[in-house]
Amino acid sequence: MTLTDYRIDAGIFAGPLDLLLYLVRKQEVDVCSMSLAKITTDFLDYIDVLEFLDFDLIGDFVVVASTLLEIKSREVLPTVVEVVPDAPEEETGSDLIARLMEYRRYKEASRLLDERASEWLERFPRLSSDRPSANRDRSDDRIREVELWDLVSALSRIVRIPNLEKEIAIRMDETPMSVFQEKIRDRIQIEGRVAFSSFFEGEKIQSRIVGIFLAVLELIRHEGYRSEQPFDFDEIWVLPPRA
Repeated sequence: MTLTDYRIDAGIFAGPLDLLLYLVRKQEVDVCSMSLAKITTDFLDYIDVLEFLDFDLIGDFVVVASTLLEIKSREVLPTVVEVVPDAPEEETGSDLIARLMEYRRYKEASRLLDERASEWLERFPRLSSDRPSANRDRSDDRIREVELWDLVSALSRIVRIPNLEKEIAIRMDETPMSVFQEKIRDRIQIEGRVAFSSFFEGEKIQSRIVGIFLAVLELIRHEGYRSEQPFDFDEIWVLPPRA
């Protein structure tokens, strides 16, 4: 088994455990002392916006969401002991927390390895002609300053604006994402820093909203653009790459 086999990743959103860990950190409590029932509603809110974005990995999030709802129902309802022969064991809150702690360990180890790799990429031996390729694949770049889930949360607030909910169309718009990226680059170059929500002003077509969101992610992940949020749930600002 290689090191890449230990990579826990389910696409751009890194799976439901990544979202759970983010929500736990937002509560500013330790995983071991966290009541999963308290974050069930928040988790379901994120599923709503992921469904809006229509990502293939939504099924993994639904499985965890159903587990959270079952755990929450057990905490709310009176406990009734019923023995069912040969019944499959149900996942408990402690089971999910154990999985979450294991995921946290892997993620922390991955972060440390990424930092070590970045340090070594900046070291060059004397008289060597070897240099990192400028055209390297950046598909594994991480979003810094503002976490990915902060951007998803900001998008959820945008798509839940009452007027937008009434007028949004499920029509398809075939504008290439590169067109959205170019428009975003131009705005940031002119204005210096642009409010994330302003990119979606006047948009009523779902596919265009998704296209703009993905374009912002691509610029942040692959082209060095930055995102900042002064306070939790406040406006997110998108800035140009550092000179």
